[in-house]
Amino acid sequence: MADTILIIDFGSQVTQLIARRLREAGVYTEILPCTTDPENIKNAAPNGIILSGGPNSVAMADTPRAPQIVFDMQIPVLGICYGQQTMCQQLGGRVEPGTSREFGRAELDVTEECALFDGLWAQGTAHTVWMSHGDHVAALPDGFRVVGKSDGAPFAAVADESRHYYGVQFHPEVVHTKDGDKLLSRFALDICGCSGSWSMAAYRARAIDAIRKQVGDAKVICGLSGGVDSSVTAVLIHEAIGDQLTCVFVDHGLLRKGEAEEVVRLFGGHYNIPLIHRDVSEMFLERLSGVSDPEQKRKIIGGSFIEVFDEEAQKIDGARFLAQGTLYPDVIESISAAGGSDVTIKSHHNVGGLPDDMKLDLVEPLRELFKDEVRNLGRELGLPEVLVSRHPFPGPGLAIRIPGDITPEKLAILREADAVYLDEIRKAGLYDDIWQAFAVLLPVKTVGVMGDARSYEYVCALRAVTSSDGMTAESYGFSHEFLARTATRIINAVKGVNRVVYDVTSKPPGTIEWE
Repeated sequence: MADTILIIDFGSQVTQLIARRLREAGVYTEILPCTTDPENIKNAAPNGIILSGGPNSVAMADTPRAPQIVFDMQIPVLGICYGQQTMCQQLGGRVEPGTSREFGRAELDVTEECALFDGLWAQGTAHTVWMSHGDHVAALPDGFRVVGKSDGAPFAAVADESRHYYGVQFHPEVVHTKDGDKLLSRFALDICGCSGSWSMAAYRARAIDAIRKQVGDAKVICGLSGGVDSSVTAVLIHEAIGDQLTCVFVDHGLLRKGEAEEVVRLFGGHYNIPLIHRDVSEMFLERLSGVSDPEQKRKIIGGSFIEVFDEEAQKIDGARFLAQGTLYPDVIESISAAGGSDVTIKSHHNVGGLPDDMKLDLVEPLRELFKDEVRNLGRELGLPEVLVSRHPFPGPGLAIRIPGDITPEKLAILREADAVYLDEIRKAGLYDDIWQAFAVLLPVKTVGVMGDARSYEYVCALRAVTSSDGMTAESYGFSHEFLARTATRIINAVKGVNRVVYDVTSKPPGTIEWE
């Protein structure tokens, strides 16, 4: 494929951010594991290759290395962190365990000019970069020279201009590295010669082609949840294979107010996609009865979803595939939880992987994308903006927003409180400024006085965060007036709540769960 950058992944949690930055620059990017067949790398015919970071130590003999074909293809290569270290070691240099580690922001001193820095970072200047390493390059291969250093990395940036090989110890893909996105663009556009013409329209076309090749003339069953991910998945697959797709909407009784009716109206009516509506809310509530552990709730809900899908698949002659709206952050969470394997997808999509007796293979056309990219794909597909811009809503729905036991009464209270909260956010014109907002019904009751009577009712917590990709998040800074107005309305309108609090905790880099 023309104008392609391959990323060889060594297991870094931020590998996908490299692809994200390059796609933002209009460059088609594909990620392959470091264990991939060398023929796959050759057949991709990339303009250049990036070696990602990773959690291992190059100083150990049994850790991953770049396939030799990377260096045999005579194309530009950029090594990042672990990728820099293994490139140097494989080409004749030496990597040593670090005596001084660097984690976090550091100052990179540009000691010499090179093509990677041309027009971006001048010799003799210093720039803030993000480091995350213990080991460091101690000796360079023939042909390489140092072009940048930091306090903890004397070979923080190296270059072999004759072969167009470059290595950086820091992570240009994370936002903490100043102009790191421009450095990646410089590599792809100027050094590798990519045109920068790739777009979401191109991704759409490629995804449709991949779906058709994978599915053939078989039928696909897709579980609709009412959220952005499953909706975009369904419309994309329907565009690819038409009525070979059947959507199953599992109405588990854990959705937000009015969402079940909206799903049926939009997909069964507007898009005219074959839709099976299964109301199994009683079954889900019965299975969740008495369960307090949030991960156990997820497993029960996820397993029940799969069970219903399998039942419906048995009724559809020729159904061989199950479509899921798995995104890359879901894969990252699963890699962390499963010790380095992406077999287990985030539990609101696929709890513990598909069961052994399930006869369906997975179709996951969104697993390379972040949430904001999925929204852009939805716009490209013509989905209504009210759906495309909807805040993320996990598959377990309200179940994990009710700590402790789940009852119909609690669900009704939370559903109304959540609806009031989101309505106030929309009225204030803040909805699109917020990544995700929701209410939580806490498992405690407080004594209060309402009118002339005492009340003993639940405490409701409100949560709102900002984020660009779901990997990190900061709490949203509502005004006191907004919070006071919203709390008053919830207490007045929702019977069962007599106190409202706002949660201001954040989700820093490296953490996963914040729903």
